[in-house]
Amino acid sequence: MPVTDAQITDARRFGKVAVLMGGQSAERDVSLNSGGAVLRALQALGVDAHGVDAGHDVLRVLEAGGYERVFIMLHGRGGEDGVIQGALDTLGLPYTGSGVLGSALSMDKLRTKRLWQAHGLPTPAFAELSAGADLAARVHGVGLPMILKPVHEGSSFGMTKVQDVSQLQAAWQAACAFDDTVLAEHWIDGAEYTMGVVGRQALPLIRIETPRTFYDFKAKYDADDTQYHCPCGLDAATEQTLQAMALQAFDVLGCTGWGRVDFMCDADGRPWLLEVNTVPGMTDHSLLPKAARQAGMDFNTLAWRILETSFARRDAHHRPGGGASPSPLYKVQC
Repeated sequence: MPVTDAQITDARRFGKVAVLMGGQSAERDVSLNSGGAVLRALQALGVDAHGVDAGHDVLRVLEAGGYERVFIMLHGRGGEDGVIQGALDTLGLPYTGSGVLGSALSMDKLRTKRLWQAHGLPTPAFAELSAGADLAARVHGVGLPMILKPVHEGSSFGMTKVQDVSQLQAAWQAACAFDDTVLAEHWIDGAEYTMGVVGRQALPLIRIETPRTFYDFKAKYDADDTQYHCPCGLDAATEQTLQAMALQAFDVLGCTGWGRVDFMCDADGRPWLLEVNTVPGMTDHSLLPKAARQAGMDFNTLAWRILETSFARRDAHHRPGGGASPSPLYKVQC
């Protein structure tokens, strides 16, 4: 059964809540900003919420603090890869968002794409690059231009656009600074979109525009010229079809609770799935809160709705996506 909204109306039902933030990943600073915003929102709504900077002793801190549930705002490794989720399962502490399986799969861009391919979902051509490989030979089927990405990293760290094979080595080394395994993915020219999920609600699409080469770390967090269009400019039928595709992509990975699905539409209007973020940014300037506002949900309400997902029943034997093939309607004109 898919998870459903718990619709909690009394803040006391949540008990003592730990908002986990910080951590040790490359996205620590982003996590602290997101976690701080969530903490203020929950406290404003009367939730007994406390910020916890997740160090190596985080499990002892949670046990000693008498917490009854956890709002996970850890970005990157240790927070989105299933590690903290497994630890919390062992402690018997309910938490927000995806469980071990959905978190681990979504954090692994390579296995994400393989699963999407197996379910007939559209994702750009790709190849795995590892140490000692003949890079030019490995990426032959990917086609130029392409983008190289660390397989287990977020916030666009270590990503480089490659337009000529002579640039491969430097791009691979940049990605290797963050991960031993690197993904080479065909570059899609076109419009970039993102769709937030809360419970089973698909939020309005956001179309992202940046004058930079791609939507990199600076475009996400520093630039003043990145534009976010919500409404995205698509007709209602097309947007609904893309939302259905994004939800299936979310389900196929075993994701639950909340998250964000990123994809692009090429010059011919075909959608191409890129990745799923199981713990998206949660500042006032982040993408998911922007989409939630368009759906009539302010930031505080969004934080409450996400915390409600910690009540959702997790079924370890749930078969996400039901194994169904995607609808031909996914070939849409964006």
